Amino acid sequence: MNYDLIVIGSGPGGYVAAIRASQLGLKTAIIERELLGGICLNWGCIPTKALLKSAQVFEYINHAKDYGINITEYSADFAGIVARSRGVADGMSKGVAFLMKKNKIDVIMGNAKLTKDKKIDVTGPDGVKQTLEAKSIILATGARSRDLPNIKADGKKIIGYREAMVLPEQPKTMVVIGSGAIGSEFAYFYNAIGTKVTLVEFMPEILPREDEEVCKQMARSFKKQGITVMTESSVESVDTSGAGCKVSIKTKKGMETIDCDIVLSATGITPNTENLGLEELGIKIEKGIVVTDDYYRTNVEGIYAIGDIVKGPALAHVASAEGITCVENIAGMHVEPIDYGNIPSCTYCSPEVASVGMTEKQAKEAGYELKIGKFPFSASGKAKAAGNSEGFVKLIFDAKYGELLGGHLVGAGVTELVAELVAVRKLETTGHEIIKTIHPHPTMSEAIMEAAAAAYGEVIHL
Repeated sequence: MNYDLIVIGSGPGGYVAAIRASQLGLKTAIIERELLGGICLNWGCIPTKALLKSAQVFEYINHAKDYGINITEYSADFAGIVARSRGVADGMSKGVAFLMKKNKIDVIMGNAKLTKDKKIDVTGPDGVKQTLEAKSIILATGARSRDLPNIKADGKKIIGYREAMVLPEQPKTMVVIGSGAIGSEFAYFYNAIGTKVTLVEFMPEILPREDEEVCKQMARSFKKQGITVMTESSVESVDTSGAGCKVSIKTKKGMETIDCDIVLSATGITPNTENLGLEELGIKIEKGIVVTDDYYRTNVEGIYAIGDIVKGPALAHVASAEGITCVENIAGMHVEPIDYGNIPSCTYCSPEVASVGMTEKQAKEAGYELKIGKFPFSASGKAKAAGNSEGFVKLIFDAKYGELLGGHLVGAGVTELVAELVAVRKLETTGHEIIKTIHPHPTMSEAIMEAAAAAYGEVIHL
């Protein structure tokens, strides 16, 4: 079976690459070993957002009296919450199947392995093998939870994100190791529906890749919600020999032991590069990452790699952009390399966190003279009316040219607002141009205009 392009992996990098290839007239196939849509649609981005929405609804009910509404009887149905999340994921996966059929992309289920002559052996679920051939092959095999060397997941008491989405019953207590996006989102979710959560982070701040002011705001918000936040701490061991877990944590003050039902390890991901035949072909790998150029070409002609297995942020929207760039280059189009300095990052806990570009610390270290504007949602009419006045927008400008170096947002719905800042940076819009861009009132988006005005001493509502 001969193709112009075969994509291995059907996550947001793989299936998007396949669709774009088909649009450009390439005969395309996609190989998937589990479920169409990959981790993002089935075990990541989409089902977690469904869980978080249920938690948010439950929080609204808890605070219904604040809105003048009396609700006397209600409870969180954990099984129902999980079932809704799985239903959303299943629907999205079926949607990808529809897109494959619509775009005339052959879907081949099974495990793929590259051969020395750059063909692909695929072993199907029934054990039957077939060999495929293509002019170009894109590796888009994604990643999985990373195990800590001293804390091995058993899938029952020590779990990763996949198990966290489908636990048979809600734990009364949980320790979450790692406060990146995955750890923070699950800490928020379980705490919101009644689990006692302890969040352990090795770095001095939670969400350590974000701007320092955002980190501090999130720590305050989490503590206010009842989450125990332990920074500059590390889990040394977990004893699972009893009914639950005994978690030994090294802190600045010494060792501390916490009893809990479940330990969730959210300390990063490991690329899925094993058993693909990469070594046999001599494809260059460094520290588990496939080495590519700006157009995702590996050192072996005709073999490309995108998404979580290559250098760069392990984010769904990054993988999709890489897939499109890669395919358009294969098709002979003129394309510019992706600007990795302008990638938005989002964390969907409550309040939400979103950012793009440099933090204040990074901008100072780069030698810029800065103008910084900050506008709190406590001064936003829409935020106050909605009962969501936690957080702020912080914008960092180059004082010399007015370029937006970075945008950092924490608050309700800010993952929707950050796209404006990504566009602003892409279009090289200045701070004064943002100020003069009329934003609708009342909206949360006004905070962006106000933060820009604050940077230049022109803020009105503060």
